[in-house]
Amino acid sequence: MKINENFAKMTPSYLFAEISNRVKKYKEEHPEADVIRLGIGDVTLPLAPAVVEAAKLAADEMGRAETFRGYPPYEGWDFLIEAIRGYYASFGVKLNYGDIFVSDGAKSDAGDLPDLFSADNTVLVPDPVYPVYVDANIMGGRRIIYARGNKDNNFLPTPGDIDGGDPDIIYLCSPNNPTGATMTREGLREWVDYANRIGAVIIFDAAYEAFISDPHLPRSIFEIEGARECAIELGSLSKTAGFTGTRCGYTIIPEELERDGAKLNKLWMRRQSTKFNGVSYIVQRAAAAVFTPEGLEQCRKNIAYYRENAAIIAGTLDRLGIYYTGGAHSPYIWMRCPDGMGSWEFFDLLLQKANVVGTPGAGFGSEGEGYFRLTAFGSREDTAEASRRIEKLLSK
Repeated sequence: MKINENFAKMTPSYLFAEISNRVKKYKEEHPEADVIRLGIGDVTLPLAPAVVEAAKLAADEMGRAETFRGYPPYEGWDFLIEAIRGYYASFGVKLNYGDIFVSDGAKSDAGDLPDLFSADNTVLVPDPVYPVYVDANIMGGRRIIYARGNKDNNFLPTPGDIDGGDPDIIYLCSPNNPTGATMTREGLREWVDYANRIGAVIIFDAAYEAFISDPHLPRSIFEIEGARECAIELGSLSKTAGFTGTRCGYTIIPEELERDGAKLNKLWMRRQSTKFNGVSYIVQRAAAAVFTPEGLEQCRKNIAYYRENAAIIAGTLDRLGIYYTGGAHSPYIWMRCPDGMGSWEFFDLLLQKANVVGTPGAGFGSEGEGYFRLTAFGSREDTAEASRRIEKLLSK
């Protein structure tokens, strides 16, 4: 018996597990410390009232024989698929019913989509990058190359920033996790044209699209002509509607997308029907309520709350004269570590001297070294207090 040898090529610990371990150790040594966590991007506001009410009604239905539901359709219940189609139509994107697959979140699908592709393929990820894109493909034995993001290109790499030749699979995320940088329509079009020219497939993570407030910035890759022939899009309700603990998202695979003589839409349906039993009826009813007029209004109020948190953090960094990206269309602030410090060095300083937890940029790739991610998902009180502590510490 042999295990998958590719696991030995990964870092020993997932980034956020390492952070958790360090904070746990610090708390054991300093039980009196009031630690504020602005590291892991988990939400703090409760689910919207419309969502909670829909979940309650669905739970009641499951308690009556005449309205009980068993296994869900692998691609999702029709009422949620139609709700997602209507949501996309609200900003000008027309989706077909068969394009949409409901899932338990973008993270799962980002890691599972490589099942569709040969291990011989080369995968491009931006650097800095959400670790799942890298780890999932290391597990699958694929070659990984990078498009370097840095201050010179405002952490928005282009095809001209690729190291290692042309890829077969391209991961993109906008607004970006971790940097908060958001692609323009022209920048995204450059990637779509490039992918179509070389025959690559783009996996576009739009988990944070609801934070975009500028109508000139694209919220979906399918706003770009030619994307239906080269792109898959990941959507999530985790940050849009606070579903981090409820778990629901969706993946859009256009029926036109074909590679190597196969329709990827059909392959994904085959994969899901084998490895995935669908999202529960109660959760899907709750998710559909997100896209009602009442649900959208309530969820947008929560997003506005997090945007105000981001503005508080950004204001602190502005006063300190520290370079950063993100915050405007993203819940993440990507700041340069002061005085040339390494990102884990700054993590320890911030934890020990200010009792504030963030995320070291080195955990997101080599280009992340020397940078640090803070999230706006804390409470208003915690965000304001953490910003006060950071300003006091770094003012010295």
